[in-house]
Amino acid sequence: MNADASAADAGAAARPEGPGTGRLVLLTTSHRVAPGLLSWPAWQVLRAAERVLCADPDHPQLPYLREAGIAVETAAPTARELVDYCVPEDRTAVVLTSAEGESALTDGLARLAGSGRETMPDLELLPGSYDLPGARLLDLVQVMDQIRAECPWSSIRTHQDLAKYGLEEAYEMVEAIEAGDRVELREELGDVLLQVVFHARIAQDDPEEPFSIDDVAGTIVEKLIHRHPHVFGEAEAATPEDVKAHWMRTKAVEKQRESVTEGVPMAQPGLALAAKLASRVRTAGLEVPLPAGRGVGYELLAMAVRAEAEGTDPEAALRAAARAYRDAVRAAEGGTP
Repeated sequence: MNADASAADAGAAARPEGPGTGRLVLLTTSHRVAPGLLSWPAWQVLRAAERVLCADPDHPQLPYLREAGIAVETAAPTARELVDYCVPEDRTAVVLTSAEGESALTDGLARLAGSGRETMPDLELLPGSYDLPGARLLDLVQVMDQIRAECPWSSIRTHQDLAKYGLEEAYEMVEAIEAGDRVELREELGDVLLQVVFHARIAQDDPEEPFSIDDVAGTIVEKLIHRHPHVFGEAEAATPEDVKAHWMRTKAVEKQRESVTEGVPMAQPGLALAAKLASRVRTAGLEVPLPAGRGVGYELLAMAVRAEAEGTDPEAALRAAARAYRDAVRAAEGGTP
């Protein structure tokens, strides 16, 4: 079958049956998908159309369409011109839309169709490419690149400068979770994500050991796959406890640590630190008596170890009690809890 016959067959498949009034297709594409990767219906209608137009001479799809033998006119016709082109001769025209859309054209078509006095072509909005899940992360990376290059404050930040903001944003995220505020949680998750992307962008400028957000993502993907052999391998895990056991065994092989205390950040809040150490000790099956001592610190340590053994997060429990105390203070002041 020759190319002309193939194009004819594609056109027959792409054109819907109906009265001969022509067809006008607005073809949309996503800038988050590599140019040239279009859906099969998009390629069908492009090859079948008598006319393909695009108002943007720098549209990223144009080189790929022309390479595929599709002639694209650089033009921005009005709704009136397109209707007059399509309807009388039952022709198909495709408009490749820009990133901003074609509001003037769509408004004009709506006015003509709404007048009730016009014979209109079949109008179709055809997505040529779709965003994959996570595609908006590409926008975040692009925006961060521009901010890093052009913002006087952001362009000189270091990892050390941002460290405190990472802690603040993490605490605000936890607060939103504990408050059950989903709108706030969505925003705070974005702020935490910003810290990750910002640090990765700073790291990209390091003259000696640069890495990018892709390196960060690649590292965590490899770690997740390796530590989930029951998902990506042949291992089996029927319960959450089995999963945790897989995780801890794999992590132990990876880290080759000499002590269960290695990797525990000592700068974290005291109750969380005590609970984390207790968790490591319990998971390792060690029998470690609490250090003898007097004072509130040792009392809090004992309480944190007991809470962890009972499955309670002592840090979260103390925050809940502190919120109750805050409400009592406000009530005493005559305010609203």
